[in-house]
Amino acid sequence: MENKQIPKELKPIDEKKLIWELPKTYKKGMRVPARIYANEVLVKAMDPGVFDQVTNVATLPGIQKYAVCMPDGHWGYGFPIGGVAAFDLDEGVISPGGIGFDINCGVRLCTTNLTYKDVQPFIKNLTNRLFERVPAGVGSRGFVKLNTAQFKEVVEQGAKWCIEQGYGQKEDLERTEEDGCIKGADISKISDKAISRGLNQIGTLGSGNHYLEIQRVLPENIIDKEIAKKWGLFPDQIVIMFHCGSRGFGHQVASDYLSTFLNVMESKYKIKILDRELACAPFNSQEGQNYFAAMKGAVNMSFANRQVILHRIREVFQEIFKKSSEKLEINQLYDVAHNIAKVEEYNIDGKKKKVLTHRKGATRSFGPGNPAIPKIYRNDGQPVLIGGNMQSESYLLVGTKKAEEETFGSTCHGAGRTMSRNQAKRTWRGDKLQKDMEKQGIYVRTASFSGLAEEAGGAYKKTSDVINTVNKAGISKSIAKFSPIGNIKG
Repeated sequence: MENKQIPKELKPIDEKKLIWELPKTYKKGMRVPARIYANEVLVKAMDPGVFDQVTNVATLPGIQKYAVCMPDGHWGYGFPIGGVAAFDLDEGVISPGGIGFDINCGVRLCTTNLTYKDVQPFIKNLTNRLFERVPAGVGSRGFVKLNTAQFKEVVEQGAKWCIEQGYGQKEDLERTEEDGCIKGADISKISDKAISRGLNQIGTLGSGNHYLEIQRVLPENIIDKEIAKKWGLFPDQIVIMFHCGSRGFGHQVASDYLSTFLNVMESKYKIKILDRELACAPFNSQEGQNYFAAMKGAVNMSFANRQVILHRIREVFQEIFKKSSEKLEINQLYDVAHNIAKVEEYNIDGKKKKVLTHRKGATRSFGPGNPAIPKIYRNDGQPVLIGGNMQSESYLLVGTKKAEEETFGSTCHGAGRTMSRNQAKRTWRGDKLQKDMEKQGIYVRTASFSGLAEEAGGAYKKTSDVINTVNKAGISKSIAKFSPIGNIKG
């Protein structure tokens, strides 16, 4: 390897050179090895912070088998983004840095019965109306106005609350991870400050790498024709993908418990860590369980947020295509979480064992037959949704049994940054980027030209490299890819 920033101890452990390992001897205190899924191109492009952070994760109490980083991995807070780790329920910890500040940041994909020919003449009108109806940017506020009692219901019920209010279809829940509600949320474990931040944020995109995109299914981009057809995809179809999370609400929940854990971690539980950003508490401690219940509340708020956004998307499409002789259909294909911790069961050292799986910038990738997958997809495996950068294709994949065996049922979540936001702003001008993208056939509306520059495609890895890696490693399998034609950025 030519890159001197790559640890000399990092070695491939498979013939394809897709799985790389840093041994326990690499850093004092490592309890398990650290594994990175990446081809040689991606490994060489990884920032040194990834190697430092994934090996720091390997020192945490109760960690099982190995700390993992996905091919889209890059430096994050505590865990690398793309980090996956599982912990013993009795001896292990829970760490906000292993889940992320934007709890249940995730992606939802919807199919339509419209073709590119139907939509292309209206793409500017569609994108403009969606930009008006789905607030984007820092501090954006949604149209759903809630009091504290109603917000408590959202926190406890998730997307189910939205359906009961008329913001969606029952079928949407069946096509959402955890049926749109993870059980055990407790608003009494959430601060008033977090609640006040979340009250007006249902139905909003936020900023950063969050987006709402109208996409086209080019005929040559249907990879697995059998599953694609079964899941409702067809050539030249229009689909809609959007990416957002729990906004300021989830951020405040994470911030509150990071502070709590820093106060008790060493003094009360005698846990010493290499990086304060990995602040944690024993999972079965009172503080650990309080955070788990609060985190679930942010997970549910995020499911509700995406549910309301889908409702607004349906409204806009209905308004524009109401004169069509054919009935408009917008059906949810699936909704996945990227930043979450869950109790799941895996084969550990030859025995089935329940563990606390942290995924931070990683997607669940369960294989065929897993009971956690909705019945409509169970025979095929879980749909996996991967957003590209805003100038490249996004992907639909399916989970595999190999992922359950090797990566705690996980795969990548996106392209992964290679450039800091500040560097991107120095490299691109948002207004010029908007014009260039329109010339490429992608009409963009943004709440901030500065924010748009941060998200330039050149600031990210090649999505195809990431997808090829997870395909060849067998931890997910491509079904189709989608080309952007209309995009809303925060």
